[in-house]
Amino acid sequence: MSNDLLVSIERIVSQKDLPPEVLLHAIESALLAVMRKRYGPGRSVSVKINEETGEIKISVPKKVVEIMHDYLTEIPIEEARKINPEAKVGDVLEVEVDPRDFGRIDAQKARQILVQKLRDAERENIYAEYKEREGELVWGIVQRIEGGNVIVDLERTEGIIPKSEQIQKESYMRGDQLRSYVLRVDQTPRGPLIILSRTHPGLVARLFESEVPEIEEGLVRIVGIVREPGERSKVAVLATEENIDPVGTFVGIKGSRVQAVVRELRGEKIDIIEWSPDPSVFVANALSPAKVSKVIIEEETKIARVVVPDDQLSLAIGKRGQNARLAAKLTGWKIDIKSESQMKEELKEVIVKSLFKDEEEPEVKSIDGIGPKLADGLQESGFDSVESIAHAGLDELAQVPGIGTKTAERIKKAAMEMLGLTDEPGERDEESSN
Repeated sequence: MSNDLLVSIERIVSQKDLPPEVLLHAIESALLAVMRKRYGPGRSVSVKINEETGEIKISVPKKVVEIMHDYLTEIPIEEARKINPEAKVGDVLEVEVDPRDFGRIDAQKARQILVQKLRDAERENIYAEYKEREGELVWGIVQRIEGGNVIVDLERTEGIIPKSEQIQKESYMRGDQLRSYVLRVDQTPRGPLIILSRTHPGLVARLFESEVPEIEEGLVRIVGIVREPGERSKVAVLATEENIDPVGTFVGIKGSRVQAVVRELRGEKIDIIEWSPDPSVFVANALSPAKVSKVIIEEETKIARVVVPDDQLSLAIGKRGQNARLAAKLTGWKIDIKSESQMKEELKEVIVKSLFKDEEEPEVKSIDGIGPKLADGLQESGFDSVESIAHAGLDELAQVPGIGTKTAERIKKAAMEMLGLTDEPGERDEESSN
C-alpha cells in the first residue's frame, strides 16, 4: 500500500484494538462514502476487502459506449473488451477502480470518515462491554479530580466516581489504584458514561466473591449486606451444606479473607453475621460483636426487644447508634435494646403497679384482694417494692395495719411468685449454709 489513502488506513487500523469485522466494516464505509461523493450518491458502488490479504477492490458500474464523454459513468468499447471480450455497446460493466488513483482530497476525506467510523465503533464496543459488566468490579487508576468527581483510567476508556458515590473518609490521589463497582453505564453523544461506586453494598459482595472461592462453588452465599461506607458493614451469610461454617469461611484463616476486603475498603469494619430463619436468632447475631441475653419478637409491631448484659449495652448500640441501626436494616426488624438491669427495673415498675394504686388512675390494680387502703398501709410501713415484700418476714408484714397473718402469707406468696422465687428467702439461706 503505497499511496496516501492506503497508508493512512493501515496506520489508523494498527492503532485500534477492535475486532477484525468491525475494522473491515469501518474501512468499507469510509471508502463507500468517498466513492459516492466522487461518482454520485445514486451510483451503485461496490467495495470488497479480502480478510486474509487485506486487498481492497472497488468497482463502479459504467456504460459501454463507442466514444466516451463522461469518464465517471462511461467506458469506451475498446477498454470494455479488455475486461470482458464479449462486451458490446450499451452493456453495463462493473469497472474496478484502483484506490491509488484517489487524489489527496479523496484520501483526506476517507481518512476523516474512517477515523469517525472507528471512533463510533470503539464507543459502541466499550458501551456493550461495560454494559454487560454492570454490577461487577473493575480495576482503575485515578487520573484526575474534576469538580469533586474522580476520573478513573480503565485502560480503554475512563470511568467516573461521582461525589455521591465516594467514601467521605477516603482521599484520592493521581496514580491511586482502585477497585470500584460498576453502578451503571449510560450512552451519551460523547460516548459511554461509566458510573462507578465505592459506596454501594455490591462492592463488598464482589470483593468477597474474589476472596472466597466457596461462593462460586455454591457452598456458601451472601444473604444481605448493609453499609455505612467507610465506617462499618454487616454481611449476612449462610452455608448451603451441613458441616460448613459460613462465618469462618468468609473470615478465612487468621482473618486473611476478611482483612483483604478491609484493606481494599481502607479500614472499614466488617461484621460477618450468620443468617437464620429464626428472627430472634438472626437479630441476636446481627448485633455482633455484642453478646445478647434474650430477644423477644413482637410479630404484630415488627419490633424485636433485646436484652443484653449491662457491660454490653454500649457495644450493642454502637457509636452514635450505628451497630443497632445497621442490625435493624440487615434484619428488617425495629430493635429496642435494653440492659438486664434496665429490664429488671422496668419489670419491677410493672409489678409495683400491679400491687399499688396508680396515682393517675383511682382504681387500684390489685392482686389477691389488695385494695387502696392496704396498698397505702404497705407503702407507709416501708414496703414500697415487690422485692421488699418478698424478702420481708411474715411477722413484719402482719404488723402492718389492716394485715393479719393470713393476708401477710398471701401477699408474700404473690410477691415471691412475681419475682420467680419459690422458697422463703430465709429458708434458702439456711439450706445454702447447710
